[in-house]
Amino acid sequence: MQHVSAFSRPQTVPAAPAPAAAGRTPNLWILDSWRDLILYVCTPLLLVPIFVGAQGFWAAEDIYLFVAAFGAMGHHLPGMIRAYGDRALFQRFRWRFICAPIFLVVVCAAFSLWDLKGIVLVAFVWGVWHGMMQTYGFCRIYDAKVGSFAQLTRRLDFALCGIWFATAVLLSPQRMTDTLESYYAAGGPLIPPALLRTAQQGLLALALAISGVFLVNFIWAWMQGRRPSPVKLVLLVTSISFWWYCNNIVASVLVGIALFEVFHDVQYLSLVWIYNRKRVESDSSIGGFMRFVFRR
Repeated sequence: MQHVSAFSRPQTVPAAPAPAAAGRTPNLWILDSWRDLILYVCTPLLLVPIFVGAQGFWAAEDIYLFVAAFGAMGHHLPGMIRAYGDRALFQRFRWRFICAPIFLVVVCAAFSLWDLKGIVLVAFVWGVWHGMMQTYGFCRIYDAKVGSFAQLTRRLDFALCGIWFATAVLLSPQRMTDTLESYYAAGGPLIPPALLRTAQQGLLALALAISGVFLVNFIWAWMQGRRPSPVKLVLLVTSISFWWYCNNIVASVLVGIALFEVFHDVQYLSLVWIYNRKRVESDSSIGGFMRFVFRR
């Protein structure tokens, strides 16, 4: 066994496949091929035509409000259920679950009372980070399925997700307009246009460079027999391309946000549901509300 820390708390992972499983073909999927492709990997291919059709019937604001009301709220609810309904988890992170909401309420109330605009910018940055980290998390899940735990691979996964999510935002005229408006409303100093253009070009160049290093490492690991997940590669292509599409190609910022939010929610909700169903079925100590919600 070896300890690794991929930008999170150290965790113990197997250094190599167990002997009994060494000759066995690894299972590439979380569920199975079709369900993974629909729920996690190729979901954008289903969402785009649905949203294109929806725009013929509803305004962008209506689509955004619908997704925010039913998608985003539904996305947050399972997390709250697990945090406060799972006794073992609550005991493990008790002070975090108690203090974090209080801290957020106090901070948001202070920003509101003093009419500070910075909270909008903070929420935006958090949203981008949150979406990026979920994509990175799925990358690591798929690599774990094939026993790929190399430190360089983990760090390149993180770097690739981070740089392309940031680049898509920085190169989006609509997103940058909204972001700069929030930044200046919060009292930020003037950013010279030349500096912004240089940052855009530099970030794009860095993104391409990291992509090249990622591909070289992927091919090298594959040739050495330490094969990363091929499903992860497809996931990265679809997720980053879809994020770029939502930020730079979709005409309405609201529709773009709604599009990626649905993708994000479908991934998260299905994984949380499956995980908690398995926990309820395998752990007889879980009862009450958790067992009621995640029963068959």
